[in-house]
Amino acid sequence: MKTDEKGQITVELLLLISFALITAILLANAIIDANELNIAMASARDGAFEGISSNGLAIYPKESYDNYSKDLKKQTILRQKKIKIIQINQTIKGKDNFNRTRIQLKIYASSPDVRTKEEKEAVGDRINYNVRKRITQSFKSENITNKLYNPAISNKYSFTTANVVWI
Repeated sequence: MKTDEKGQITVELLLLISFALITAILLANAIIDANELNIAMASARDGAFEGISSNGLAIYPKESYDNYSKDLKKQTILRQKKIKIIQINQTIKGKDNFNRTRIQLKIYASSPDVRTKEEKEAVGDRINYNVRKRITQSFKSENITNKLYNPAISNKYSFTTANVVWI
């Protein structure tokens, strides 16, 4: 009888340790996925604020500046403006060809200075570009996307952006 009691404690201990190990592995996997998504969303916010800063201060690359100054409808973009990011939403859109979860980001912004359709498109495109660029830089995946960083790619996710919604 004494040997059975000693063996039972060992079996119970092994079961407890294996249960704890399996739980830890499953929990670690969920935490890693959530952390990757949190990093991407924080990068998206940073990119959106970088986009509104450069738009708000009217800082443009020479090529963009030349294009905007030639187009009468877009000349007002070259002035300083106040832009506010209201929120950034994410929508899961299934899986891509590489089995990454596709997520579409939609940015809501407002500005009393951005009025026309052309201005909204130009400013929105710049905000979206900076969002995708920042996500790509965070995961060091610049070499596996195009020059517009579309889609922005992480290990488990593929991010695209919808047109900015102006409120």
